[in-house]
Amino acid sequence: MLVKKNFQQQAINAVQIGNGAVSLQGVKLNVHCFSVDGVLIDTGAKSLEKEFIPFFKQQDIDQVVITHFHEDHTGCAAFLQKELELPVYMNDVMLEYCKKKPDYPMYRKLFWGKRRPFHANAIGNTFSSRNAIWDVIETPGHAIDHLAFLNRETGQLFTGDLYCQEKTKVVLREESIPTIIESLKRVLTYEFEEVFCCHAGYLKDGRAALQRKLEHLLDLQGKIIKHYEDGMSPNQISKALFPKKYPIILFSSGEWDSLHIINSILKEHIKNSMSA
Repeated sequence: MLVKKNFQQQAINAVQIGNGAVSLQGVKLNVHCFSVDGVLIDTGAKSLEKEFIPFFKQQDIDQVVITHFHEDHTGCAAFLQKELELPVYMNDVMLEYCKKKPDYPMYRKLFWGKRRPFHANAIGNTFSSRNAIWDVIETPGHAIDHLAFLNRETGQLFTGDLYCQEKTKVVLREESIPTIIESLKRVLTYEFEEVFCCHAGYLKDGRAALQRKLEHLLDLQGKIIKHYEDGMSPNQISKALFPKKYPIILFSSGEWDSLHIINSILKEHIKNSMSA
């Protein structure tokens, strides 16, 4: 099975950006990490460790902060901790999980490698870098422990996987679109313009991009609920709104699917209807 990898780096407004990509059987996935003011935000994937190590060694890093526990964001954390002796900080929700050998599907191991265990510290509500105070913003939905980081001095927001793309077409089985909507509303209460996304990269007018994503998800939520109340099943709604079958659906054996968008919205809608 031929796996292709590549790595690119650039600097934008004092942020050093590393971007690694893995291609396998027509599916290409990429992940960014960011270095600024002595802080490394996310660590890339274990499968890309050889590509990321020169980037890490070029940086002047004091600490590592992690947006969430997924293996494409924590894959090089053990290297950074053990080899470069850097402290690692993340949401306390998944600290114990990260201390252990992880269990995730084979296709994810093919793309992202097998993450080694590491020991992170709980991050708290804020943290300090050399020249700035940072807000730690809880943004669950994509992952239970998901965080965004806002540099108060520069107004730069690092959003992990909160954005990824404006028009969401597939999500993981455990994701919650209603929770992501609330997380987007939460970050939009802060002052920022630039956004650094771990998959889309640099978004110059990031506030507008996040606002458009929020509006899209609210519109999608409304359509799904209307179709459901008109008598359509989740599968029928999915076929109507997402007629294209994306390669990741088959490749992941359904762990990623458009249907999960429908189900997460209807689950919340039904719960709210029953409690009303």
